Amino acid sequence: MSARDIIIRPIVTEKTMKLSSDENKVTFEVARDANKSSVKQAIKEIYNISAEKVNIVNQHSKSKRVGKYEGMTKAIKKAIVTLPEGKSIDLFKNEESK
Repeated sequence: MSARDIIIRPIVTEKTMKLSSDENKVTFEVARDANKSSVKQAIKEIYNISAEKVNIVNQHSKSKRVGKYEGMTKAIKKAIVTLPEGKSIDLFKNEESK
């Protein structure tokens, strides 16, 4: 499995942006079969930053309704990556401006 298959997307919410600015942590959605060491290697390969610590959170699906229709949200696995002091990952970098 390649590094781009392990790291699916960054999760950008108010809570993750506060974690990023206060505690130098970045949150990613990762593959369901990823573990801490594979996430750490993928961060090293993609961003050239060795992560200090990786925490994994399984977010289970929830039932949602819209009127009479009921469905389930997607179950995802999140990785909260603690970066070394002085290092950061720019999640909003514009690739087209290069």
